[in-house]
Amino acid sequence: MVLIIGHRGARNLWPENSLEGFERTRDLGVDAVEFDVHLARDGELVVIHDPTLERTTKGTGPVANRSAAELDAMGVPGLEAVLDVYAGTPVELHIEIKTDALGRPYEGLEKRLLDVIARRKLAQQAVVTSFVPEILETVRQLSPPQRVLASLDRRSAEIFGGLPAALDRFAVIGNCMVAVEKGLLADNLDLCLRRVGGDHLGAWVPNDADDIAQWLARPIRQITTDRPDVALQLRRR
Repeated sequence: MVLIIGHRGARNLWPENSLEGFERTRDLGVDAVEFDVHLARDGELVVIHDPTLERTTKGTGPVANRSAAELDAMGVPGLEAVLDVYAGTPVELHIEIKTDALGRPYEGLEKRLLDVIARRKLAQQAVVTSFVPEILETVRQLSPPQRVLASLDRRSAEIFGGLPAALDRFAVIGNCMVAVEKGLLADNLDLCLRRVGGDHLGAWVPNDADDIAQWLARPIRQITTDRPDVALQLRRR
């Protein structure tokens, strides 16, 4: 069975990376939820996709320039509040570590995240994800058993010199799941199945019913979608 992951909660249904969206996505019965973390000015982990505030809040400037309290007032939840939504559920938590407004990894973010995962006993429930191999390597150095996942699209694959080279780079990490943008994966499905294995492979982000149905029929681990409601309905058929 292909797992269904709500993307940023379910951003085509509710505001992305919002507590409302996470609560409603939980209630849909998703297998997993994906969301993004940045580091606030005071060192707290906050859940927002972009490194800047303009697109999804009424604020301006980098996330890193604001305290967690300031961000919360703008509707940017803290990581702990999001984890509270899924407390006591079996929902798998795909936590993507983002980079700052200059594209640089946040110093110490990996350890802060792993400390939260350990304190809340979420090691079996959490999957730490990133586009940046060095971030995932740091995660593994700090916590060798931690499950990790690499994200790839055409632009990021080209940074490595193409998809085969990108897969080589992430393979060095060992036992690393890979989620590939759906168009790139469709063009290279056989390659990815051979190199990664279906039980470690995912597609993002199919959203229309026909596209979702096609991916649910393929031998992969998961799909990440903005319409988990549609995906769940199709999987039940």
